[in-house]
Amino acid sequence: MENKTARLTVLIDPVKKKAFDDLCEAQDITPSQVVRQLIRDYLKMHEVTYSTKSKVGSTKKKETA
Repeated sequence: MENKTARLTVLIDPVKKKAFDDLCEAQDITPSQVVRQLIRDYLKMHEVTYSTKSKVGSTKKKETA
């Protein structure tokens, strides 16, 4: 499962945002879901690999001898 804690701020024309929000609502999907899918598709199109598990804030267990 993806860790959804990073924020992406995008400035767009208010008319386009309204049209996007209306379309998302009509399709019963959130704008965030659409943007995440667009990003995944764009990365795949450009053959960029990534891990869905964030290393930020993760802790590694110490092994005991």
